[in-house]
Amino acid sequence: MLLWSLILVASAAAFGLSAVSGGGAGLLLMPLLGLVLPGTQVPAALSIGTVASSATRIISFRQAIRWDIVRHFAPTALPFAALGAWALSRMEPAYLSLLLGVFLMGNLPLLFRKPAPQVTVKTPHAIELHVLGATAGFISGFTGAVGLVFNGFYYRRGLRKEEIVATRAANEIMLHVLKIALYAEFGLLNTRASIAGIAVAAAAVLSSIIMKYLLPHLHDRLFHHIGHAAMVVAGVMMVISASSQLAR
Repeated sequence: MLLWSLILVASAAAFGLSAVSGGGAGLLLMPLLGLVLPGTQVPAALSIGTVASSATRIISFRQAIRWDIVRHFAPTALPFAALGAWALSRMEPAYLSLLLGVFLMGNLPLLFRKPAPQVTVKTPHAIELHVLGATAGFISGFTGAVGLVFNGFYYRRGLRKEEIVATRAANEIMLHVLKIALYAEFGLLNTRASIAGIAVAAAAVLSSIIMKYLLPHLHDRLFHHIGHAAMVVAGVMMVISASSQLAR
């Protein structure tokens, strides 16, 4: 009971942090959910929570969604998410989690870099978005969370913090609905994983509602700084968790 209470509190904190860092709740919760679920069932529980969180953020920030990004991202993300979910049912996800963790830790120097000048808002090329969607879809389907890995893309395009939160939510909700169906089909979504997912979802909705009122008061530069810090923390946690799983 104590562990489930800890998951509920940690989920609320993680999704609250993800709202002010542009994502990362799933990456932060993966090690904790690994204490109550097998590694192959963690992505299913995370997807249930992420669907609830994304739906709440779409409602809260719907005016800020960049549909020019969403309409090119989703068509390639969905089939590659299916491929990632299929791969998860047949191999150990800890190897990819270890690589992603090392990649995220590479953001550490950005915490000490002087603030960059304001980036001009740019519309990404369609091919760039298709590649991004395919990569994000596969990693998300295989690990259950992609979150902060692609934040740099949004930063370099000069998106405002509200646009990042809203656009990522719109990109992810269809992705995670598809993944939940696939996880169930592949036998990765049982009763225990569903209960964990519902607990994460409840915390996600609560934190998203609170962050709706806090995010407008956060400076964009601080938003980016918190995002880089969250990437490093998530990377360290993923490396530790994946290393432990591989050692066992």
